Amino acid sequence: MTWIPSTFRRPDRVELPTGHHLRPIRASDVEIDMVAVMGSRERLWSIYGEAWGWPLATMSAEDDRRDLARHAAEMETNESFNFALFDPAETALLGCVYIDPPEKPGADAEISWWVVDELVGGEVEAALDALVPAWIDRDWPLNRPRYVGRDLSWAEWLALPNL
Repeated sequence: MTWIPSTFRRPDRVELPTGHHLRPIRASDVEIDMVAVMGSRERLWSIYGEAWGWPLATMSAEDDRRDLARHAAEMETNESFNFALFDPAETALLGCVYIDPPEKPGADAEISWWVVDELVGGEVEAALDALVPAWIDRDWPLNRPRYVGRDLSWAEWLALPNL
């Protein structure tokens, strides 16, 4: 039994009211992904470091390219999903949304997202915060999504037993 039906087709693009959009991440996004991740690395480590060990201070472009290629491959088989947040022209990667199978009991998916430091507290982050739960509820075959870092803190999530 898979967590997402094999017949489910992920969207190729999701629009935000700010003119920004989400689309599946690709290995070819590595240059702008590195800028986003490493430019916000300290804050991202404070969010994801203990849980995922990411992003390492020593992450190279090749490390990132492999990671992005893995994410892209997992999306093709509905194993997990990584949507990148872009400006209208896709000249800047501004964050990511992760939709993953559950690692902890009580949910059928674990979802988190981030924006680059420059967008924290602003209009784009607020639009993404509003969009993600509504989009998941409307378009995804999930009954009990857990928004890690929102519904519960990362520390509370880490304290849950593993499946």
